[in-house]
Amino acid sequence: MRPVLFTILGFDVQAYGLSKAAAALVAAWLLGRAFERRGLSKDSAHALVLWSTVWGFVGAKIYYLLEQLPSISLHDLGGMGFTWYGGLLGGTAAALVVIRRHQLPGGIVAGAVAVPLTVAYAIGRLGCLLSGDGTYGRPTDLPWGMAFPNGVVPTDVPVHPTPLYEAAAAVLIVAVLAYLGRRWAPVQVFGAYLVLSGLARVSVEFVRINDPVLAGLTQPQLWALVSVAVGGALVLGGRRLQPPGGQPQNSVVPQTA
Repeated sequence: MRPVLFTILGFDVQAYGLSKAAAALVAAWLLGRAFERRGLSKDSAHALVLWSTVWGFVGAKIYYLLEQLPSISLHDLGGMGFTWYGGLLGGTAAALVVIRRHQLPGGIVAGAVAVPLTVAYAIGRLGCLLSGDGTYGRPTDLPWGMAFPNGVVPTDVPVHPTPLYEAAAAVLIVAVLAYLGRRWAPVQVFGAYLVLSGLARVSVEFVRINDPVLAGLTQPQLWALVSVAVGGALVLGGRRLQPPGGQPQNSVVPQTA
């Protein structure tokens, strides 16, 4: 593993940070294309990604620090240590503000962000794998077990490479969402994203090292079950937006001046 990919003029370019920057750039490009196909402004897509990313990181760091209470160290305040669901809350709040200010159709935007968000998640998890940031799983003797002796959180014992599992699951989810996007209403597509990503997180948590907090489930699993429930409600409720012919309604919005 290579937490530091290379050094330029004495500045270390870290795998973790570079992966997050790459994830944001790819998401902005994908969302811009998705907005243009729907007659929406590409600039609005870029604003959505920018502010969701900024406040997503803020939310992820705050959530992580709350998890460390009461023993917060200087290490916790550094460039590592973020919690995905805190990022989701912060990013969602920022996205709602941008949607309101740009007067964007919320349902259409929800459907458009599903694939870019999943692709960005996969890229970010690959960065976690390269940096060995401690988000790996339990020790294993399976052939694909990986050790992280040079990771940010080192281990010489082969463990489940859970970031790789999550990245692979994200690729499969993208394929499913792309298929559903041609057949379902945008709100249903976003609901499917919440269901599939939630199920993926519930599954991978069984081999991660997080401690159970309720009914034998970890905190990420509880959040993931909430995601599944909300997503299922959107999929079922979105059926009323689906015309008999099977083509999503409101998938194209005329460009306004």
